Amino acid sequence: MQLRQLGKSNVKVTPIILGTWAIGGWMWGGTEEKKSIEAIQSSIENGITTIDTAPAYGMGLSEEIVGKAIKGKRDKVIIATKCGLRWDENDKTVRSPNRDFRKNPVDIRRDLSRKSIFHECEQSLKRMNIDMIDIYQIHWPDPVTPIEESWNAMAELKKQGKVRAIGVSNFDLDLLKTAHTIHPVDNIQPPYSLVRREIEKDIIPFAQANQIAVIVYSSLERGLLTGKYKPGQTFPPGNHRSDKKTFKPEYLSRLDEALNEIKPIADKYNVVISQVIIDCTIHRPGITAALVGARDAQQAKENALAANLNLTAHEREFIIKTLSYPELQCGLYED
Repeated sequence: MQLRQLGKSNVKVTPIILGTWAIGGWMWGGTEEKKSIEAIQSSIENGITTIDTAPAYGMGLSEEIVGKAIKGKRDKVIIATKCGLRWDENDKTVRSPNRDFRKNPVDIRRDLSRKSIFHECEQSLKRMNIDMIDIYQIHWPDPVTPIEESWNAMAELKKQGKVRAIGVSNFDLDLLKTAHTIHPVDNIQPPYSLVRREIEKDIIPFAQANQIAVIVYSSLERGLLTGKYKPGQTFPPGNHRSDKKTFKPEYLSRLDEALNEIKPIADKYNVVISQVIIDCTIHRPGITAALVGARDAQQAKENALAANLNLTAHEREFIIKTLSYPELQCGLYED
């Protein structure tokens, strides 16, 4: 899998990155550690050697699983994680795989103080049993802490050699510009999919002009763009998708119609719909890489094989057009 440059940093990433939010279990109805480790190792074996995680994914559980999966393989992988979301570290019940977060929510707070960022970095290094983080990112903006304090702390970690590249996630254009004037931003990680393309208007042009890599998350729209979910779909307690309007019957029916129009392209290449969606996404102008989740080894392999598709420009244009109907497009953070 051909690597792509992460902004002006010395880090290169695979165009498809394994996202491990679901592996942490929180908001996804739990997790199975064995299958999760197999998914990570299958990703690496099939060429996806960049792994993105965060402390908040399972209150440290995702990072711990990543650490177990990459043991003995550290030199083969690029590890990205995040900071800025904190919880009560003394509450051991927050990681219960059966916890229904809607009935018994986890108290997560935003904290991007210098002290918190340094603490979180050390905790992430310990959980994954590594001595350096390749890409360290602010997870969400903190409305209380000045961005100058937060971003200078990130830059200090980079200078110390604790991290190789620094980025931001979920920043709007103004906040991205402010951070970039303090110290160069290596990458930004916003939500983006073929039915959620608002960043094409402002974030991507600014990133291209300033050599900032764009790594997008929710590129399969929490599984919607796999075509697996039909009207009447239900989810177990603790799975956040049950509350999303995009998983309600009306939206699923309209999306199913659009995906059926795309299916002949997938059939032509003897692949599943998610693979043509991934191909189309990683070839959008300004997109450096796309995060794609996997809960087992087979899903991970399917994701990796999407890098070899090479759809024609006409096929990609057809897919974009088919998914561009206003009733299918979602707001940047609302669905």
